[in-house]
Amino acid sequence: MIRGQGHHLNAPTLEIVTSEESVDVVLIGGGIMSATLGSLISQLEPDWSIRVYERLGEVAQESSNAWNNAGTGHAALCELNYMPEASDGTVDAAKAVSINEQFQVSRQYWAHLVSTGALPEPHNFINSTPHMTFVKGEANIEYLRKRVAALKDQPLFADLEYTEDLERIAEWTPMLAKKRNPKQKVAATRIESGTDVDFGALTRYLFEDMSRRGASIRTNHQVTWLKRRRDGRWKLRVRQLVGQYPSTVNARFVFVGAGGGALALLQHSGIPEIKGFGGFPISGQFLRTTNPKIVAQHQAKVYGKAAVGAPPMSVPHLDTRVVDGEKALLFGPYAGFTPKFLKTSTWFDLPFSIRLHNIVPMLQVGLKNFDLVKYLVSELLASRAEKMAALREFMPTAKDRDWELITAGQRVQVMKKDPEKGGVLQFGTEVITGADGTIAGLLGASPGASTAAPIMLDVLARCFPDRFPAWEPKLREMIPSYGTTLSEDPTAAAASLAETARVLRLGA
Repeated sequence: MIRGQGHHLNAPTLEIVTSEESVDVVLIGGGIMSATLGSLISQLEPDWSIRVYERLGEVAQESSNAWNNAGTGHAALCELNYMPEASDGTVDAAKAVSINEQFQVSRQYWAHLVSTGALPEPHNFINSTPHMTFVKGEANIEYLRKRVAALKDQPLFADLEYTEDLERIAEWTPMLAKKRNPKQKVAATRIESGTDVDFGALTRYLFEDMSRRGASIRTNHQVTWLKRRRDGRWKLRVRQLVGQYPSTVNARFVFVGAGGGALALLQHSGIPEIKGFGGFPISGQFLRTTNPKIVAQHQAKVYGKAAVGAPPMSVPHLDTRVVDGEKALLFGPYAGFTPKFLKTSTWFDLPFSIRLHNIVPMLQVGLKNFDLVKYLVSELLASRAEKMAALREFMPTAKDRDWELITAGQRVQVMKKDPEKGGVLQFGTEVITGADGTIAGLLGASPGASTAAPIMLDVLARCFPDRFPAWEPKLREMIPSYGTTLSEDPTAAAASLAETARVLRLGA
């Protein structure tokens, strides 16, 4: 047996394996979900052996890469799609509050890792950035008033501000108001406690800490095949992309956190729980500027309302981003279409994902979502001038020469069988677990990374029900609000927000 030395995240480990290896946990995919799950397991069960396989040469290069996502730190502070207006005109805060609760779990976990030295100085991956909404026209303003009324008594939204005064908006962020028609009716909200998160950096730091704890991180390794053994373990075939050496490994537990690649692997596993699931890929582009004069005048993440038929991930927003310590502004996304499920995968992903058990749900989704199809076609046909015009709806002074078009990561929306509708397009994330708890995977997109900690806690609870009660005391140490609901306790909510802000140096 020949092996490379060490656990270097960004360098391939050259090895020739002539016999099967056995490990406790295999994590497929080098993104934020695998990193979070591995981080939790390495602390809850430090004696378990963990192996991570990432097919690219570095971790965090697909959806977790900082430029492949908006880095909002989704807490439903500004994302209007989490509080849609019902047909009767009402606005329900339940989903927004639930997402914020989940983000607080992630935030507490990150704060714990910072306080124990597992993560570096927090400004390397999280920074204070106010979250705002901005709408135009009386109908949208009336909707925003309803949203504010629904959230005003929610403890986790305690610092929500609202205004219809353009001068006040200019104080919050000048670029929204500069050279805007003063007669135009506008409204905005702001929450100063919002954040910008560099999930690429966070993912790398989590893997580095796992490696220090003994986990083996293998880049340039692709899992091509997996099968359930008679003894309950999983046998995985791995192809080393540098050197082309095949190997096999047996694992007691497998997590498929491969982003858009998760569907194919879960289908290949043969677990019945994946039947009826399909995926619809949506690509995206952003306009980006690093011009320091422009960047200095906008310090916020500003979300508007989505176009009719647009998927939630296509809500227009103008964001301050901090990536590798450098500030930039990002606007978009502009949706597109490609049959690829990953930014660096094959054009055959979509057709190869079709099975007898999911073709009917997928066709039903296509027939029932004509508005989405129409929206995607319009986005594909949009010229650069039209894209700049969309930006000027937010920033009237935007000049073409200051902005470059970049391609974001791929998102695969979940399509699944529905007893009543035949098939539905689901926005959000979906955890798939095998009946015996030996395999789990994650499908879907937003809010995704921001809620990685609670999603992975759910995976642990579902897959290790016999061990989970023994882990709960440790989990309460790491996540003080674990098992409680902050939104039902204003005092606890205020204390939690203040403490995590202190540890993560937010507002400093």
